[in-house]
Amino acid sequence: MKNTRILTAKDIALIGLMVAVIEACKMALSALPNVELTTFWIMMFTIFFGWKILFVVPVFLLIEGMIYGFGIWWAMYLYIWPLLAGITWIIRKKDSVWIYSIVSAAFGLCFGFLCSICYFVIGWVNGGIQSGLIMAFNWWIAGIPFDIIHCVANFILMFVLYKPIRHLMLRVQKMGYIDT
Repeated sequence: MKNTRILTAKDIALIGLMVAVIEACKMALSALPNVELTTFWIMMFTIFFGWKILFVVPVFLLIEGMIYGFGIWWAMYLYIWPLLAGITWIIRKKDSVWIYSIVSAAFGLCFGFLCSICYFVIGWVNGGIQSGLIMAFNWWIAGIPFDIIHCVANFILMFVLYKPIRHLMLRVQKMGYIDT
């Protein structure tokens, strides 16, 4: 029964714990612009808990919307965080702090561009494709300094935390407390 995709009470509790870790870290670092552990935790949880991330991300998104409201930023999150989980899923068998740090950094650098997709759609609907491109481009360019901060912070956080958290997760896994 270990390889089935049925959610057990233990899985539901684990999903709740993962979401709580993401939210607590997000709130703890909220005073620092574009310094966050959400990227780190989504990547680590995808690596160690596999398919359970399919429940973690939507619950995280729902809680974010309930706390901060369901604005345009929330629509962006609907594709940005699942994209990160998907990219991590593809490379999850790698055991390289460098690979995960680079992916994390690239994600931070591309975050503003990914967010600008929503502004492209808004501009396109309101004034055509040229308006959409102008709106998305301006929004993306204005945020590049923050994307650079996001990139550097993601790289440093992944580089510093990957090995100790991986070691801890492997120990907990060996003790039988978590299944993948």
